[in-house]
Order: sequence, then C-alpha cells, then structure tokens
Amino acid sequence: MIALRSILFNTIFYANLITRMIVLSPYYFVVPRLTAYAIPKNWARSNHWLMRIIVGTTFEIEGLENLPDGSYILAPKHQSFWDTYALLPRLKDPVYILKRELMWIPLFGWYAKKQRMIPVDRGARGKVMVEVLKRTKEELSTGRQLIIYPEGTRRPPGAEPVYKFGIARMYRDLGIPVVPVAMHPGLFWPRRSFRRYPGHFKVKILPPIMPGMDPDAFFAHLIEVTERASDELLIDTVERNPHLPLPPTAVERLRELRRLKAATA
Repeated sequence: MIALRSILFNTIFYANLITRMIVLSPYYFVVPRLTAYAIPKNWARSNHWLMRIIVGTTFEIEGLENLPDGSYILAPKHQSFWDTYALLPRLKDPVYILKRELMWIPLFGWYAKKQRMIPVDRGARGKVMVEVLKRTKEELSTGRQLIIYPEGTRRPPGAEPVYKFGIARMYRDLGIPVVPVAMHPGLFWPRRSFRRYPGHFKVKILPPIMPGMDPDAFFAHLIEVTERASDELLIDTVERNPHLPLPPTAVERLRELRRLKAATA
C-alpha cells in the first residue's frame, strides 16, 4: 500500500508542479514580483495537502514566534526535497542562493529569475563570490529572508553533521540574525527513494542567533543548538511513529543517544 500511495503521490506531485508552471505563466510573468510569489507559496500548500490526503503525512511548526521582523538567514537542516519548499508559505519574501545550473531549466529557471534568486557556481572563488555577496546584500536590503542549508546538501536523518563554514562567513559579512531550524522530513520523504511514509513530525524553529559573535564561536554555537534540537526531535519522531523504517544513520544515532542517557542516569 505504501508503494502504491508513493507512486500516486509522486505522479500527482510532479504533474501539479508542471501544470501550475505552464497554466499560470501568463499571470506570473505579468504581475509584480511579490504578487507572483503567491503562486509558489500556494503550490507549497497544495503539496502539504497532497501529502496529507494521499500519503497520510502531517506536520506542525513550533517556534514561529522566533522569526524576526525584516531580514534574516534561515538555516534549516536539509534531508529531503520537502524542506526546500515547506516553509515558503510562512516566509514573507524568501530568497535562495541556487546552483547556477538550476537557472537553465526551462520554466523553473524563469520562475526563479522572476523572484531574483541568486545563482552561483559552487566551485566559484574570488570575484564571483564577491559578486554573489553583493547581490545578496542588495536583496536583503529590501527586507527579504535568505535561506541557506548549512550542510550544503541533503543528509540522512541521524547522520553525523557536516556543516560548511560558508554560513559563518555570511553571518559575519551580512550582519543579520541566523535562525536555525531542526526537523526530520527525511524519515517520511527519504532522499534517493520514491517511497513516502505516513505519520506526523515537528518542525522546530529555534531562537535567532543575533549578529556580533565571532564567526568561529557562531559556527560552533549553530552546530550545537541545531544538533541538540535535532536529537530531541529524532527521539520524539520515532516514538510517535514506531512504524517508520529507519535508515542506518538514524538507528545508530538513536543507539548512541540511549547509551548517553543511560550513562548520565
């Protein structure tokens, strides 16, 4: 049954994406940018509805009160395609730094360009990165929210964290708060798998880290608070959803957390 529901969801998910981009393009490319942003935000809401109706997956968000006014960097855990769009409806005017290759995709790249997303060559150095930082500052000066995944790529739930120091440089150079986000959508929408699993999980928005810290101290603090919250959510999510097939990384991390708990009891 899970396989059938997963196939049905995936089929409708991508049909929903492509159909909306084609049908709504005349409207999207004529109206002002902020008005047009309602289209991807409504697409995200429709995906949540599809997950709930077809797969049986629901979620809740804790800590919305921790989102500052104005510009900030949102720094979520990255485990799944789900977390690339899930928070869009909750953000006023988000902007992403994207791999430049994504901007070449028909329709998707045009949509991203309309929203002034910032393309970057992942191997870029020097002047290119200076230009990316300049573009980022220009966008944030209008009150936008920058979404950065501190680990850079999707990681399986419970995996040893591999944070990139680039977020510490952005924190230093931009001088705005960083808001960590812990969650485990990868237990329900695993990377590199077509299967989608039913259940319920939490997204936890943590208190913002205000500007002014030393970059090294900030980096260590970001990892510590995010991973502590992730560990708590991993335990909570697995207890709420005992039916979930866990990846080896999650099994090992849970085993380690239980050992630590027993040692301190």
